[in-house]
Amino acid sequence: MPGIMPARTERAASEAGAEPGTPSLQSNRERRIFVARRLADLPIDNSRIVWKGDGARMSALETVGGETISAIGASGNESMARLLLIEDDKETADEIRAELGDRGFDVDWAANGIEGLDKARSGDAEAMIIDRLLPGMDGLTIIEALRHEGMRTPVLVLSALGAVDDRVRGLRAGGDDYLTKPFATVELIARIEALLRRPAESRDTVLRVGPLELDLIERTAKRGDRTIDLLPREFRLLEYMMRRKEQMLTRAMLLEEVWNYKFVPQTNLVDVHMGRLRRKVDEPHEPPMIHNVRGVGFILRAPA
Repeated sequence: MPGIMPARTERAASEAGAEPGTPSLQSNRERRIFVARRLADLPIDNSRIVWKGDGARMSALETVGGETISAIGASGNESMARLLLIEDDKETADEIRAELGDRGFDVDWAANGIEGLDKARSGDAEAMIIDRLLPGMDGLTIIEALRHEGMRTPVLVLSALGAVDDRVRGLRAGGDDYLTKPFATVELIARIEALLRRPAESRDTVLRVGPLELDLIERTAKRGDRTIDLLPREFRLLEYMMRRKEQMLTRAMLLEEVWNYKFVPQTNLVDVHMGRLRRKVDEPHEPPMIHNVRGVGFILRAPA
């Protein structure tokens, strides 16, 4: 497994290359030792490399200040997290899957954008790794489609396009993190672990607040026996509020979480959509559930 994942040759002219002085690593053992050396930023003593079984798993040990620490390790006791990798380059995909599998992850793979979007919509993955340049449908289009449909699964964007504008575009499209090729495998793993540590939204398929019910599978909404016809954005807005009932939600929070803005523009977008949603949820003869706190934000409460 390479310590530094290569960018594709055909993209080399427009994308960042490897760091100067990166050695040519011919064997898995050489590559793993190189990763450990980069991580610890210390010379590696080959005698301190501990190989397990047939050499597929290892931990690189270093002595720092009299203590032995593990630079890289694989734990077989951790629960297996499900990941989706959407990457059209098979060699890169195989290397990522092998390394993540070695760390206890269950990695599904899609080789193009269309297949990747279909697999992502299944909702099985706890996190996704999506290459930006894909055949059929590019990675950012996939992410935007998922976010528009209300899917909040964390996404790590992979790309050899490393300019600031490219990274900002990836994050504004709905990516949660952005990793530029070529990259160190240990950094990829660390970023995935960080995404999985973020508090997860409830995985309930039906949300209920008082008489209000939202079915996330059928994409339907009801208040009592009355069906509420919602547009996709209204559905996502109501879902976000129901998951945070009794909480004050500011306009900035709603813009970031429902519209995926990474900044707060001067706009009445939230108020316009909230007005439409309130008219649908709270009919004139019903006790109000969506409350506007002037100058602050909105709260969803069950009727007293």
